[in-house]
This record gives sequence, C-alpha cells and structure tokens, in this order.
Amino acid sequence: MIRREGERMVVSGALTLANVATILREGNAAIDEGVRTVDLAEVGELDSSALALLLAWLREAKQHSRSLSFANLPQGLTAIASLYGVAELLPAAPASAHH
Repeated sequence: MIRREGERMVVSGALTLANVATILREGNAAIDEGVRTVDLAEVGELDSSALALLLAWLREAKQHSRSLSFANLPQGLTAIASLYGVAELLPAAPASAHH
C-alpha cells in the first residue's frame, strides 16, 4: 500500500512478486506527481522483486528529470542489493527528511 505525505511516499505491507506490479503502477503515478522520497519503514515481507521495484521507480524519476531517494531501507533489501552489486544505485534520503 502507498500513501502520500507531500513529496514523500510511504510504502507499507508486503513487497513481493504477488503485488509488486500494482505497487509499481501506484508508485509511478506518485512519482509523476512529484514524489521525491520513498519511505520504506512500514514494509514487512519482501523479496528480490522489491529491489526491481525500487530500480524501476528510479528509472521513472529519471525519465522526468527528477531525483528520488529512499528512506528507511529494510535490512533485507539492502542485503539483496549488496548481493546483486547494486546497493550504490539506491540513494538514501538524508536523515532530516523524515518528519
């Protein structure tokens, strides 16, 4: 599930292959509307499709010449990103970006 808080998009619940296509579409729409930070603090279950989701959102933002950063990356997700050698592609939001 996604909810907007200004330029922040808060993602909650599971990010798995079962729902990632729906979350991708919702997130793309939010990015198109000006979201600049994706907060993942409320994400529960995840799998490697979550990493693909974040990379797709980065591409979406880039297509609109916007920056996008990620706050509260789950440890499991950073582990997957490191394993795949793409951790440096996931820009972390500054700590002050959290309300």
